Amino acid sequence: MTLDPAIASRLKRTADGLVCAVAQQRGTGEVLMVAWMDDAALHETLTTRQATYFSRSRQQRWRKGDTSGHTQYVHEVRLDCDGDTLLLVVDQTGAACHTGNRTCFDADILLKD
Repeated sequence: MTLDPAIASRLKRTADGLVCAVAQQRGTGEVLMVAWMDDAALHETLTTRQATYFSRSRQQRWRKGDTSGHTQYVHEVRLDCDGDTLLLVVDQTGAACHTGNRTCFDADILLKD
């Protein structure tokens, strides 16, 4: 799998070749999770519309929901103005977080009005 050169040239990757990816629920704007993608994971996501990420701890690609059944169907992928973060607008099935929560941001609130 090779990422389209026009897209690849716009990405600013970490030293490990990764780009940050934020998954957001379509319709509500709820931020579900943050993960990392390499070029192959981004290519697979763009090709299949199934969110695919790169695990830094396991050093391998993984498709959201392959083991949990909690999938992310991708409707849009946007690149931020700096080229260092992707926004995936998805339909989430089940929990997005590995803890079983709907979102990874249901834990501690550090500041709130």
